Amino acid sequence: MDRIMADNPLTTVKEGLFHFEYRAYPEIALREMLMNAFCHADYSLASPIMIKQYPQRLDISNPGRFIGGVTADNILHHPPVARNPRLVEALTVLRLVNRSSLGISRIFESLLIEGKEPPLIIERGQTISLTLLRGEFSPEFRAFVSDEADAGRPLRVDTMLIIQHLLRNTEIQTTHAAELCHRQSAEMREILSEMERYGYIERGGPAGRGAYWVLAAGLHQRLAAMPGSQQRNGRIDKETAKARIVSILKKRDDSGEPGLQNKEVRAITRYDRQQVIRIIRELAEEGVVRVTGHGRGARYTLNRKDK
Repeated sequence: MDRIMADNPLTTVKEGLFHFEYRAYPEIALREMLMNAFCHADYSLASPIMIKQYPQRLDISNPGRFIGGVTADNILHHPPVARNPRLVEALTVLRLVNRSSLGISRIFESLLIEGKEPPLIIERGQTISLTLLRGEFSPEFRAFVSDEADAGRPLRVDTMLIIQHLLRNTEIQTTHAAELCHRQSAEMREILSEMERYGYIERGGPAGRGAYWVLAAGLHQRLAAMPGSQQRNGRIDKETAKARIVSILKKRDDSGEPGLQNKEVRAITRYDRQQVIRIIRELAEEGVVRVTGHGRGARYTLNRKDK
């Protein structure tokens, strides 16, 4: 820790009469990463635990592969599995680790709460490595987390992962969100619905597989100064809109579902009613889309040539 901290500078943030100091790499994340490597190393392999510090990242790796069904894609919420249970028990008695094995979630939380990217976890052959990227501290995000906690809405790791992803990307679908948070799709839908109720995100697209999520305008405005954040695009360009409409219509046609209505296309594209009518008219003239019905009852379906 002493060697690492020699190149782990402080950022001082003034809040009222107080000055708070934050490291480039949070100390709690470093401690948990070191103890995790020590606890879960495979000591039957003739390989050391390695710590490599670069100007913009820090790598900590230990010999051994994942065990007990744990993978890099589910480690955040997988029940704990100890390779060396007696070692973990001894370190628990010494109060160096906790019995509930919260190390990985603490690493994620300590980084995300400061507006930094989550760790990279990779299994390479007989080695598992955790990488911290040297990111900038975000006072805006830290203040947002604090305000939500004071309001009785403490942010969990999943929520922070989604919000920070949407600050760097314009949208996310449920399947991608589940992969990002190491969750099952059903669990992720509940989390996203809760985030929508709290006003963090807004739903776009039709219900079902075509749905996606964007950051709520008010929250994006509050966090727009966060490092790496992108401009919030409320409306996609015409060619992208047409491609997305056709893609969803193909999926619905293949599964035997009904086509789209004007209000559903508005949710997909964030266009208004007349703009949707114009873009559908273009797709109909191109022979891609067929319109049935009139007015608010009109429905748009894929114009397959074999039909």
